[in-house]
Amino acid sequence: MLLPRKTLPAAILAGALALTGCAGENADAGETESLRIDYATYNPLSLIIKDQGWLEEELDGEVEWVFSAGSNRANENLRAEAIDVGSTAGSAALLSRSTGTPIQTISVVGNVEWTALVVPEDSAIDTVEDLAGHSVAATRGTDPYFFLVQALEEAGLELSEVEVQNVQHADGFTALNNGSVEAWAGLDPIMAGGEDSTEFLLRDVDLNTYSFVNATESFIEDSPEVAQLVVDTYERARDWALENPEETAELLAEEAEIDLDVATIVIEERSGFDISPVPGEDQAQVLANIAPIFVTSGDVDNQETVDEALETLFAPEFAQNAE
Repeated sequence: MLLPRKTLPAAILAGALALTGCAGENADAGETESLRIDYATYNPLSLIIKDQGWLEEELDGEVEWVFSAGSNRANENLRAEAIDVGSTAGSAALLSRSTGTPIQTISVVGNVEWTALVVPEDSAIDTVEDLAGHSVAATRGTDPYFFLVQALEEAGLELSEVEVQNVQHADGFTALNNGSVEAWAGLDPIMAGGEDSTEFLLRDVDLNTYSFVNATESFIEDSPEVAQLVVDTYERARDWALENPEETAELLAEEAEIDLDVATIVIEERSGFDISPVPGEDQAQVLANIAPIFVTSGDVDNQETVDEALETLFAPEFAQNAE
């Protein structure tokens, strides 16, 4: 059962909002200035930072950029410590920590509407209830997957009543187009780029979770000054995106290989950059709402594990100190 947004358990909220350390506490311990960081088309601010070369200007060491095709890929690389910093949906960050990956959220990118349920044009499926007995493409461990689970629950359906095809986002769109599945839990910018051949089955911004920037705990502990630089640079990119929406859309269009008008929709209507970067009450409330789904879907063994993960997920001090 989903919790109303205003009924967040006080203990969880208090833990989620607690500071988990001081950004400068271990500054002397961070001897390396190298950085392994991801970029993703679902995180346009990362494209700006990569394009502008701001991190390379500030760091003496090497900056290694790794492409993330989805939150699940970013989390896999964070778990393997193949990257220090990765961008995911809030739901994916919480799931990853709940399943043992030592990461923390250091910044909030945006209040995005980046996922929805879509069907082919002229589909006979008109409502979420109609999905019973049909196949849906969704990438497990990402916001589109949890959007699907929440949508089914609100429609009175069990996840077992649909056939979920677990494929990467782009492959899900391909499967929808070639008829291998009858619906897709989509992700922008792919979803926005396919609107000429699809129809929205369900849009609900409240079923989307925020766009997060996460870092491994070892990176935060060993190189807090570099972690602070990453957050500072994300704020620089946020300001740039808000001041230069057309140029931001052009970057997204080029990287995602989509039409400029489609990229413009993503940037100007669905990215939600104009919010505080500090992870706090709003994000904790949304994640508390979906936390029980991790248990009912079998991704996490028990609610206590998820609650503990939520209590310790946020490291807000970096965004609080951002310049």
